[in-house]
Amino acid sequence: MSSPETGLPAKKKHTPYVPETMEMKEFTFRAVLIGLFLTALLGSANAYLGLKAGMTIAATYPAAVIGMALLRLMKGSLLEENIARTVGSIGESVAAGAVFTIPAFVMAGLWPGLTKDQYWKSVALMMIGGTLGILFVTLLRRVMVEDPDLPYPESVAASEIHKAGQQGARAAKILFANMGFGAFMFLLGAINIFSPSNTFHVKISDLGKKLLLRTGTNPNVATTITGGATLFNAPDISPAYLGVGYIIGPRLAALNFAGGVLAWGLMVPLLTFTIGPYIQAAQPAGQEISWSLLASSIYYSIVRPIAVGGMLVGASYTLFKMRKQLAVGMGRAITDLKKSAVAHASTNRTERDLSSKVAFAGIALVFVAMILLYHYFISGAGNLSSSRILAGSLVAAGIMIVVGFFFAAVSGNLVGMIGSSNNPVSGLTLCTLVIAALLMVALGVSGAGGVAAVLGVAAVICVSSAVAGEMLQDLKVGHILGGTPAKMQIGDLFGIVVASLVLFFPLSTLDKVYHFGTPDLPAPQAGLMAMLSKGIVGGDMAWPLVVVGILLGIAMIMIEVKSVMLFSVGMYLPLGTTFAIFVGGLIRWLTDTLRNRRSLNDAQKARVDNAGVLTASGLIAGEALCGIAIAAIIARRLAHDPHASTALYDLGIGKSPLTSLIALIVLAAVMILVPLSNAGRPEDPAPPTAIM
Repeated sequence: MSSPETGLPAKKKHTPYVPETMEMKEFTFRAVLIGLFLTALLGSANAYLGLKAGMTIAATYPAAVIGMALLRLMKGSLLEENIARTVGSIGESVAAGAVFTIPAFVMAGLWPGLTKDQYWKSVALMMIGGTLGILFVTLLRRVMVEDPDLPYPESVAASEIHKAGQQGARAAKILFANMGFGAFMFLLGAINIFSPSNTFHVKISDLGKKLLLRTGTNPNVATTITGGATLFNAPDISPAYLGVGYIIGPRLAALNFAGGVLAWGLMVPLLTFTIGPYIQAAQPAGQEISWSLLASSIYYSIVRPIAVGGMLVGASYTLFKMRKQLAVGMGRAITDLKKSAVAHASTNRTERDLSSKVAFAGIALVFVAMILLYHYFISGAGNLSSSRILAGSLVAAGIMIVVGFFFAAVSGNLVGMIGSSNNPVSGLTLCTLVIAALLMVALGVSGAGGVAAVLGVAAVICVSSAVAGEMLQDLKVGHILGGTPAKMQIGDLFGIVVASLVLFFPLSTLDKVYHFGTPDLPAPQAGLMAMLSKGIVGGDMAWPLVVVGILLGIAMIMIEVKSVMLFSVGMYLPLGTTFAIFVGGLIRWLTDTLRNRRSLNDAQKARVDNAGVLTASGLIAGEALCGIAIAAIIARRLAHDPHASTALYDLGIGKSPLTSLIALIVLAAVMILVPLSNAGRPEDPAPPTAIM
């Protein structure tokens, strides 16, 4: 059948799984309540993971499985499950934006820590960023969700999981069991049944050995004193790190570990070997240098700034590779806004969005709120005139609105093509931060106030972009299933409020116990944001080292390294972290190898893969929740006694590395055997096609 106006084949109308004429329970109290519980739970877990490993995992899949399992017990409908998943997954995107930026205020020295005084500032940044993301998506939803050129791979997979609801109980059992197991293993490490982290001192050479330095053909060769010792970390025994490695796979895990090998296998030993004796000579007579302290100082003062340069190149190159998609996304942002502005309110349930008037009014209110917040940030430095403070506030808020809208569209476009798991939110945020920082310098807004304004803009844009991508992904699932967009948008606004109010507490608790920027809590993206904002606006950056990192990043691009960003993050993270992620990747490789050696059909192989991802996700969530609970207990102890131990309890059993090896073997065995044991029978129904 063709269109009478064009003679071309008419576009086939989308038919949702639940017909638009069918009335079904959807926006119910229990569905929203389950979603709000999940958004706090999964958001907190991702905040922990983002600070520890520099990565977050998409929450759509776990939220779908847990929401389905709970609502099945209450005889809930398919559309209630859709609402619970939508609201439940939005906390992960707020957490992703928050952990990349809010710790930067502490790491830049603007805040003494995430104390009670910073609660409402942090909540405002998260809530305003998340609300902006939802409002921007409301204006863009109609065309972007219905665009046939955007496949939305993760949305299709999530919708298939909902349709195949009879498999929900089995999936939930795997997920919940491994959440408990991950929490239990982490607890054993916390009470020192085994040591989660094992560091070894490695002697490079005897102190006082002489290195020959040829300066020409002269036979009188110059010599210099060399020697010293460095550190080596075994893989951390962490269910979360192993789970991350399993999910990203052996190739990306190896690339991440390669950055750590370069940092701790070449740079730190080389610098310790050459400069160590001279630092020893500068010590008072008879005082031995602390080689572990020297190695750590070299890592933090020299290697990490080089890693920052590499991350800068990695983020820029990621955006450069996506330049065509970025251009399409920005062009669509303008055309979609025009279409959405004139679109009439549809009486069709599956096409009903929040009113455009409500969206524009909300954006206007957010704009005013941001002017006031940025004015507060900039004036707090106390070194600028009122005119410069006002100009900086207006420019910062203007950047936030304009760039935020385009990046929300770009984020949604990228999610539509490659899924939210691969959305380069940190790269988009970095772009915004550099633009805001340069404009602040041009306006003469310098010092702590300028740095605070730049980080404020970055925080809002980061949360907004992450939320926009996640929201569009969930709206596509609703589009396939037959959900009502307006109800999903309202549900996510509730989710944004709850996530913003709750996520400060796990961030604050972890900072009090472990402190941002330390090996226990590296927060790599936040460190990058803090260093760049201070360097550009505050004039405080080790530019020679950053330039070295930039050149290293360019060299990696020239030799076609798959992900310069992941490699550079590996340099920034502690070696024990990247080593554990690499071991998780090896476990995935071994599981896949054993799966392929068995006589399994495609459906059985898909079930193995599905169970493996659920197992890894459960381990990650289990450790994260247990880790936050333990940190809360220790924080309470420190509140009463600032000199108290930061260990939960020391049974003293795990002093031998052998106990750590046993724990690692147990974790690996579970991660291999659970997926392989869930292959099912050859005649069992195939899993959802999107998973296969």
